[in-house]
Formats: sequence, structure tokens, C-alpha cells
Amino acid sequence: MDWKQTGNERLATAEQPVTPTHIVDAVAANEGRYTIVDKKLLNDTVTLMEVSAPLIAKKAEPGQFIIFRVDECGERIPLTIADFDREKGTVTIIYQHVGRSTKMLNQLEVGDAIHDFAGPLGSASHLEGIRRACIVGGGVGCAIAYPQTKALHRMGARVDIIAGFRSKDIVILEKEMRDVCENLYLTTDDGSYGEKGFVTDKLSSLIEAGDGYDTVIAIGPVVMMKFVCKVTEAANIPTIVSLNPIMIDGTGMCGGCRVTVDGKMKFACVDGPDFDGHKVDFDELMARNSIYSEQEKDHTCRLIGGAAGA
Repeated sequence: MDWKQTGNERLATAEQPVTPTHIVDAVAANEGRYTIVDKKLLNDTVTLMEVSAPLIAKKAEPGQFIIFRVDECGERIPLTIADFDREKGTVTIIYQHVGRSTKMLNQLEVGDAIHDFAGPLGSASHLEGIRRACIVGGGVGCAIAYPQTKALHRMGARVDIIAGFRSKDIVILEKEMRDVCENLYLTTDDGSYGEKGFVTDKLSSLIEAGDGYDTVIAIGPVVMMKFVCKVTEAANIPTIVSLNPIMIDGTGMCGGCRVTVDGKMKFACVDGPDFDGHKVDFDELMARNSIYSEQEKDHTCRLIGGAAGA
């Protein structure tokens, strides 16, 4: 099997299954580039990918991210490090296939190499001193919340997770989350799985029940994080949010990822991505994140062969 073939070419010509030996051969053939060693579809639009990146795995901490380019002409896309294995030298990312670059990434298969995979970037999450936490994840944001929960669990903290999804068919990482927390509360907007309602409803009920959280960590859609912070601010519970604004270089040079925190400009790529949620200007962040929404819509439509704006 020729590992220099594209994923589609291999699908057409493969005569034997992928084995650990083939993966080792592929890493060697790719001459130190970032070889995909595992790939799993978590739902119809979300994929988990484990990538050989020994130097990044050696230094990675929860809360940090990487920036990838599929090829030398590709755009730079930031993704949070969902997990890492220092012994294996691998980094795990979880991504949604929503734009050109993530769809191109998803065409790659085990044995293929990603052209660029830079990291770890950003500041690691500051989890010291947390003893009783509630992690609130929304949708694919649960992939970002998982490594922080895992780290807290390993540090001996008592952790609950509230994971919210639109419906049962897009639930991800249920077993993984359940393994690293005391209580996993699943909510769905339509009631098709777990409890019907929003994560803020469940969080409010747990706070009112006196669960005694000393910290809440919220990761997901910006509007979700905004309203989680409203709930926790009223209860005087410190809250950490992980922000994902528009980002280009990831090293603080371009200023594209600037956010306003406590009335001051911060760069999510170097000052974050974690911030005090009670000090973030969420309305400004939502406005900035939507600047290119029309262009993104047209871009996706061209990819699928539809008319612009369709």
C-alpha cells in the first residue's frame, strides 16, 4: 500500500486493512510530518483525529490549541487540543466539518500527513486550587471541556459536567466525559436525550440545590457562555470561559483575535483563550465573530455546488 497516495486513491487500491505496522511505516515515510494515526467519526459532522506530533505532545497542557494547514496553500485554522499522549507522542483534535479547510482535513485518512500543525499555542488553563467544579459544555465545545475536566479529575477535584446538545443524534464523548466526572448531566433542546432544556436551566437548578461549586467553566457557543455567566454572576461563582474569536497567526501579531476583557483589549491567542467570564464583552465578541458570516455562507455554498446565498 502506497502511503503517499491520497485517502481516496488508497480507498480505491487498498488490498489490506490499516494496521499498527502500516501506521509506523507511514510516519517514517512522511519524514517527520504530522501523520494521522487514528480517525473516528463522532457524529455526522464531527470527527476525532489523533495526529503524530511528539514535540507538541511533550509540552501540551489543557486549554491550549494548535493551528493547522492541510497543505501549503491552505488557510490557518485553530483547533483546541482535545487530548494528548506524551508517551505515544500524539495530539488529538476534534473538529466540525463546516468550512473548506475542515472539509479538506476530513478527506485525509490514517497514514496521510497534515502539512502544518503548530503548537501548543495559547496559555494553559489555570486549574490549581479548584476543588468543586461544574464544567458546562455546549455542542462541539464539549471537546474543549473534556481535557480540562480530565485534568481536574486527575488533580483530585470533584467535577460535574453539564453537556448540552440540540438533539440525541449529535451527542459526542458521553463515555469519555462520564469517566472523568462525578455526575454527567446531558440536556437536549428537543428532549430526545437526557433532560429537555438548556444548560443554563440545569446549572441554575444545581446551584439552587446547594451543590457548592467554587468554579464554573463554560465552553461552547458565545451566546451560551454569555448566559452561563449571567447565572453564575448572580450566584457569585467565579467563571472561566474559553473564547474562540477570529484568529489568523495565533502568536499575537495580527490582532484579529482581540477581545475586550474588563474594559481592556486582550488577544485570545496569547492572553487566553481562557478568561474571567464575568469581565468579557460578549456582545462585542458576537458582533466580531459574525463579520464574515455572509462570505462564509457563500464559500460553503460554492463548495457544495449551490448558488451563492442559497
